[in-house]
Amino acid sequence: MILTTDRLHLRPVSAGDAEALFESRGDALVMRYWDWPAQENVAAVRSILEAHIPELGDGRTLWWVVALSPDGPAIGECDLSEIDHHHRRAEVGFLFARRHWGQGYAKEAMDAVVAHAFGELNLERLWARFHDGNDASKRLLERLGFAYEGTLKSHILRDGARRDCHLYGRLRSLSATKNGA
Repeated sequence: MILTTDRLHLRPVSAGDAEALFESRGDALVMRYWDWPAQENVAAVRSILEAHIPELGDGRTLWWVVALSPDGPAIGECDLSEIDHHHRRAEVGFLFARRHWGQGYAKEAMDAVVAHAFGELNLERLWARFHDGNDASKRLLERLGFAYEGTLKSHILRDGARRDCHLYGRLRSLSATKNGA
């Protein structure tokens, strides 16, 4: 499934995106609030992609690279995971290379992902989880209409320390839900 916006093209991730994604996944500053530390090389990113790409076929995960042109290199990535069609819910995630921060790309890409989730997939609830201290993700989620739902205490073990994660959620509009949409 390809998604497009005025400036962006979101296409399914492939192992061939490893080199471009290494810019973000290999950057310790970008990855400081991720569950795993920065990857050490392109081969490590490729290995992660190859391990997870088969999951895309079961309908429980959609994972896109975000590019500035249809065939351009990835400047970031977005996903819907844990897609549950019975309960009509999914988790959202995003990660962008540092040189593309502050240009509105993450918001634009995530607007498309959220619209796809509530529209084409007919989901009713989305949620996101981020590490304590990740104020940029908090601000983006709030601009996307997500609201604080709780804190998962000591949820992640990273670099030998336990980290809290905050849970934010968003429901599809209540009027659409009441009308059976």
